[in-house]
Amino acid sequence: MDPPETRYAKSGDLSIAYQVTGSGPLDLVFVPGFVSNLDTMWETPGWAHWFTRLAQFSRLIRFDKRGTGLSDRMAGIANLEDRMDDVRAVMDAVGSERAALFGVSEGGGMSLLFAATYPERATGLVLYGTYARHPTLTPQTLPGQIEVIERSWGTGEYLARFMFPTQAADETFRRNLARAERQAASPSAVATILRMNAEIDARHILPAIRTPTMILHRVGDTRIPAEAGRYLAEHIPGAKYVELPGIDHVPVAEREIVDRIVDETEEFLTGYRAESELDRVLATVLFTDIVDSTQRAAALGDRMWRAMLDRHDEIVRQQLSRFRGREIKHTGDGFLATFDGPARAVRCASAIADTMPPLGLAVRGGLHTGEIELKGDDIGGIAVNVAARVAAMAGPNETLVSSTVRDLVAGSGLRFADRGRHALKGLPEDVQLYTALGGA
Repeated sequence: MDPPETRYAKSGDLSIAYQVTGSGPLDLVFVPGFVSNLDTMWETPGWAHWFTRLAQFSRLIRFDKRGTGLSDRMAGIANLEDRMDDVRAVMDAVGSERAALFGVSEGGGMSLLFAATYPERATGLVLYGTYARHPTLTPQTLPGQIEVIERSWGTGEYLARFMFPTQAADETFRRNLARAERQAASPSAVATILRMNAEIDARHILPAIRTPTMILHRVGDTRIPAEAGRYLAEHIPGAKYVELPGIDHVPVAEREIVDRIVDETEEFLTGYRAESELDRVLATVLFTDIVDSTQRAAALGDRMWRAMLDRHDEIVRQQLSRFRGREIKHTGDGFLATFDGPARAVRCASAIADTMPPLGLAVRGGLHTGEIELKGDDIGGIAVNVAARVAAMAGPNETLVSSTVRDLVAGSGLRFADRGRHALKGLPEDVQLYTALGGA
């Protein structure tokens, strides 16, 4: 889908930037959280997928709130009423008499106020990761967060730390966040927004919401705890509550969660959920990566490290071919692969670990068997997330497997050592892990 054209609507004395995508029978206003930029969000694959999916069943109307992105800056702190008027102004500009609202995080407050104030114009209300009163931004925590803004805004540190903790170590993702910060707002504007968010309290208007409402929240959200979403569901009459796995506040790096959000939204607003285009199969998922790769690269220098990486990649691909593994992607210092049999996957991971010490490398691997989603050349699903978490817990030259893998290879001659039960990020229950010891 081509990038949409940016236009401007007048809200009082300010110009509010907006874009329209899709031509479905339902108007849907996407109310962004914290900070945004219409153009850079559209250029981000995760956001683009989210917006494209929403636009398949709606006329999607997006905008940058005053003080952010492509919209005008303002003097002082904008109140909730002024921001609500931005929604009305954009709807008027595109000729939308009635629309559903999709409020994300901070955008929830203005969505709630709009639905309560203009019930005749709000056909539905979907709230993701939002709150009536901010649970983690308090008078006690505000100074520390503003200090982080003043010190590091534009480097990606703030968004990585508070919005995307599981992606914070990904250097490419962090660079993209740095650009997003710089193009969304200036440090002083962000500090002003934080002060406003710390003061917002929409609890008193919740009983007045008569618009059909659905609340979506991640069970382990580290920025806005799930209790905030549950509170909304308990105090908005007739609200539906859907809890999702995971801890990142905004799941733009997790396509399967975005698809679940859109599926739930489409069904809630239209009564219909599109048939999934994803094929699902049972597979064993393997993640590998080189232990302490950054330190090794620094010690060897670029040329020697590149040569060592090339040899590592060659060996891994030889073993994948030997054990009928399918390479999904190369992650720089590791691989994601799938197997149609768990025993072959364990043997492959063990063979990879065994061949690395002569190179002076230590490789760890993690395995889990479960249903995966086939997305062209890529894969997704909870099983992929579990395998990644298992791999992250493995030690040098260790292959860790979930109990599912161990139980499925009974009779294969493979041996395992119990590593106990462990809590894995984003999963509601602990997982029993085992170290692969080899075997016949």
